[in-house]
Amino acid sequence: MVDFSAIREEYRHARLDESDASPDPIQQFRNWFDDALRSGLREANAMALATATRDGFPSVRMVLLKGFDARGFVFFTNYDSRKGHEIAQNARVALCFYWKDLERQVRISGEVSQTTRGESIEYFDSRPSGSRLGAAASSQSAVVGSRHELEAGVAALQSAFPDGNIPCPQNWGGYRVVPDEIEFWQGRENRLHDRLRYRRGQTGWLTERLAP
Repeated sequence: MVDFSAIREEYRHARLDESDASPDPIQQFRNWFDDALRSGLREANAMALATATRDGFPSVRMVLLKGFDARGFVFFTNYDSRKGHEIAQNARVALCFYWKDLERQVRISGEVSQTTRGESIEYFDSRPSGSRLGAAASSQSAVVGSRHELEAGVAALQSAFPDGNIPCPQNWGGYRVVPDEIEFWQGRENRLHDRLRYRRGQTGWLTERLAP
């Protein structure tokens, strides 16, 4: 039987003080994201995306951040996927980045909306041809009879577009999460973690320290 009490690490990597944090949470995220990239973490842009149905039934999965700025955090997917259907019912979502080697988390919550069609096409066209094939061939989240059925759909698209110039499907594109709350979590010794939460107010961002 696993002794879960023995699975324990102390966090000693860094600290997070109000005096060192940017008053702008987007800039603070940029600082930490740059740290994650410089540290050599694989897929530093991986994030958990939590959605919920209209009735509040939640689901969560990993997706990849593909851009961020003052407007919000962007990812791309099939609009007919489970996440797409849930977003259509309930625009409130949450994101979580976990950078284990840096002993850091970033939690983001807000409302999500689709990016412009132009933004979706621009990103789709920048993808490798194999990724475009896979996205166009897959009815994401739908039941398929077999792996063979899925691969046959890819092969049919390859025949239809032998030059690899596959157009962006109408049901594929981006979402932008517009944050109203962002929390930065830095692991500390004895579980006395540093937690700074930014909340969007009428005149700007408010910064608060939370108990660990």
